[in-house]
Amino acid sequence: MEKKEKAALKLVEIKKRISQKRADYERYNLSQAQNDILKTFFDLSQEYSSLEDFYQISVTVLKEFMDVEARLYLLNEKTQKLEFICDSRDGLVPEPAPAPEHIVLTNEIYGVNGSFVAPVLSKAPKVDDEVINKDDLLLGSLEVLTSQSLSEQDKFFLGKFANRIGYNLHNRQVALQNIKHLQFINTLVMDIEHNVIIPNMYFKHLFNRIRSKIRDVQSVKESMNKMKSAFDIKGQACEEVIHRVTILHQDLIDYHQEMLKHHSNCSLFLESLFRRDHFEKGYLVLHAKKCLVETEVILPQLEQFAQRIQNRGISIDRPVDMSGEPIPLNVDIGLLSQVYANFFSNAEKYTEQIVDHAGSLRKALAYGREFMVDYFGPGRSGVKFNFFTTGRHLDPEDANEIFNEGYRGKNSLGLSGTGHGLTFVRHVVEMHGGRVGYEPTSEGNNFFFILPIVDI
Repeated sequence: MEKKEKAALKLVEIKKRISQKRADYERYNLSQAQNDILKTFFDLSQEYSSLEDFYQISVTVLKEFMDVEARLYLLNEKTQKLEFICDSRDGLVPEPAPAPEHIVLTNEIYGVNGSFVAPVLSKAPKVDDEVINKDDLLLGSLEVLTSQSLSEQDKFFLGKFANRIGYNLHNRQVALQNIKHLQFINTLVMDIEHNVIIPNMYFKHLFNRIRSKIRDVQSVKESMNKMKSAFDIKGQACEEVIHRVTILHQDLIDYHQEMLKHHSNCSLFLESLFRRDHFEKGYLVLHAKKCLVETEVILPQLEQFAQRIQNRGISIDRPVDMSGEPIPLNVDIGLLSQVYANFFSNAEKYTEQIVDHAGSLRKALAYGREFMVDYFGPGRSGVKFNFFTTGRHLDPEDANEIFNEGYRGKNSLGLSGTGHGLTFVRHVVEMHGGRVGYEPTSEGNNFFFILPIVDI
């Protein structure tokens, strides 16, 4: 469903709820004083931010307007017992105390020993305003003590007021949990920076030590060759030692280069995912700069996957024009690199062998780009980046859902994965102001994204 259609349906729903609430308030027939209590409660609830202040507002407003004593009891999540929190006479109790025996945890309104008790629920009732929704979460109880008997209208109002307390309390608790969560994330980011990213730099020291050992092996090899020449040694044993040292030397060089590449790629991903900006803002923040997409983004990722892709018998068709022609794009290299890492990872898993147009067997992936004149509007051209793999076309349902969170296509059965990769791709591309898409081709499937060309 398109966003415009969803928005239109939501507007219809909102208008319906407004009409329902208008009818409800007319039916409630609240007095001026009762309306003033609700307005005062809502105004002060926004003015005071702490939970402790909110507790005292909840009971004191009843005392000031109705001249009744009120007490608030809340459920302790650990003990699952009600605790006395505050009252309208003395305010907060120094330490929460067990609720008296006549205060019980129930979603029913009841009266006992001159007290009127209403449940404090996590949200307002949904079914009927005079019937408590059984699915609402009980947070506690509101007790009202008065020397005079309460009218049915007063009891009805106090029940509604207790619902308002619960609804606002629930929202405050969720907000506080979110704040604590964000504080934890910010602390986690600093921990990652201190405990992961900075120690990750120690790898460079290790790499330098390996490089030093490589030089030592090279020196031993050269010394042995000189000794062999100086003493005119022609024995087979000496040749074998030199051969083994030569192989060892080359292996060390290869391992060293591979470690450097993996370290560089891992560091890039860590830096782009664990930036402090992401967690402070609450969303991914781009660090964009001008780059050549194939040289700085695609090829480093291809190098990471090339061996695994080739081991599955997949050929790689590279374009001939991407690296030599500058592309006027500002992109976040770290995040866009992970877009291509997802593409190559998927290609390794899902590429299938087909019979091509010439009647030959083909199992391949290809990537490239093309300019899209005025794609984003007059004078706003874009660049389309294609990623093609051979195989059966996606099911039409899969094609429509494949970029949505958690969705996995019918061809993914039995294969590892979370359904998050292409959602990440879409998120990163949309952050760049672009669009993602899928299209079947004559020999397989093309996943693409289009980025706008901006003045840089």
